[in-house]
Amino acid sequence: MLILGFLGSPRLKGKCSRLLDSALEGAASSGATIKKIELVKKDIRHCMGCSKCIHDDPALKVGRCPIKDDMASLLEEYINADGYIFASPVYDLCITSLMKKFLERKFPLTYRPKEAYATIGAARAPADFKKSAAMIVTGNCADEYQELMGDPCFEAMGSHLIIEQVMTTDKLYVGGVENMTDETFAERLDTAHRMGARLVEEIARAH
Repeated sequence: MLILGFLGSPRLKGKCSRLLDSALEGAASSGATIKKIELVKKDIRHCMGCSKCIHDDPALKVGRCPIKDDMASLLEEYINADGYIFASPVYDLCITSLMKKFLERKFPLTYRPKEAYATIGAARAPADFKKSAAMIVTGNCADEYQELMGDPCFEAMGSHLIIEQVMTTDKLYVGGVENMTDETFAERLDTAHRMGARLVEEIARAH
C-alpha cells in the first residue's frame, strides 16, 4: 500500500511539514509505503483553462495537458497510490497558492465529452471508494476558529475527492501554531501519527 503526502507549505521544516511527517510515519507504522511530496520543489505551472485535458481519449487514466512541467508525473504517481494526506497552512483564510495550483492541475483526472457542456466531469479512474485521504491544516488562529480558518481549507482540498470516489477519513486542524508550546505540539504530532495509522487501516478495511 502506497500513501502519498502532499505538502502545500513553502516552509519545509515548519509545523505543517512536521505534522505531515508524523502522519506519514503513522501510516508506515501500519505497514504502508510512504512518500512525501514537497510541492514547492516541483515545477507546477498555472492552469490555462483550455480544458483540452478533459476532452481527449476517455480511455486514458490521465488526460493530456499541453503544459510541460512536473504535473504529468505527479498525476501518474497519484493514480497509482492507495491513499493521500494533504497538508497546508492557512494563508489568507484558505490553502496556500502552492496547494491550490496543484489541486487545479488535477483536472486531467476527469473526463467530459465536449457535447456534455455545463456538466461535471466524471473520474477517468474512479477509486470505487477503496482509496482514502486525510487532511491537515495549520493556522495561527486558535482551535475555536476552525470553522472560519480550517473548514474552507478542508473543503478546497477535498473538492475533487468525491468525484474521484476517494473517502475522507480525518480532518485535523491545528490552531495556535505561532505560540504553541512544545508540549502541546508533541500532543498534536501524536494525533497526526494516529491519523496516518487510521488512514491505512480504513483503506485495508475497504478492500
